[in-house]
Amino acid sequence: MAMLEVMDLKVYYGMIQAIKGVSFEVNKGEVIALIGANGAGKTTILQTITGLIRPQNGKIIFKGKDITKMPGYKTVGMGMAHVPEGRRVFAHLSVLDNLKMGAYTRKDKNEIEESLKMVYERFPRLEERKSQPAGTLSGGEQQMLAMGRALMSKPDILLMDEPSMGLSPIFVNEIFDITEKVSKEGTTVLLVEQNAKKALSIADRAYVLETGNIALSGNAKDLMNNEQVKKAYLGE
Repeated sequence: MAMLEVMDLKVYYGMIQAIKGVSFEVNKGEVIALIGANGAGKTTILQTITGLIRPQNGKIIFKGKDITKMPGYKTVGMGMAHVPEGRRVFAHLSVLDNLKMGAYTRKDKNEIEESLKMVYERFPRLEERKSQPAGTLSGGEQQMLAMGRALMSKPDILLMDEPSMGLSPIFVNEIFDITEKVSKEGTTVLLVEQNAKKALSIADRAYVLETGNIALSGNAKDLMNNEQVKKAYLGE
């Protein structure tokens, strides 16, 4: 059974239809990439799944439960975490307080401490800077903080929106390496990314979005060798 199922999703902004009946599924343990040009609807899909936007039509099923009308804070409690586009860290709070915000749905103090240890192991830089205001971190470090904060909720699925945006190549590699590790340790990942080459290199399967529709889908390695994808997204 799929962990996440999106069925015939339609989303409008006023009169404009942003998502035109999109369907896809994410199975437990997979890394799934949604790739496409700017404005194809990738971010809208993620925000609809996590309850930030209401769809006009369609269904979203998570772990067998219909969450189509569920508010975002409840989906976190069910095991879904969202790393938003633009990172959205709390600039005036310390790095440590930002991380603790990620665990607000959890009650067990010892388990939260364990998660904090795990986040610091993955992102040693966050431990070095734990007392600093998050706003003083570089873009790459803020992206790590946004990921660490999401992982503090101990999610079953991590939804990542454009994690490489605006980062230097070194940070981009680091973020993708960590995403791969997180997936190997058992967290399912749904990745929205403009850097199609990077996304396809770590994904199991991918869906190519074009103006609110899924134009292509399949095994990530096959899509990497697809002439249409190469021309449009891989700059070849």
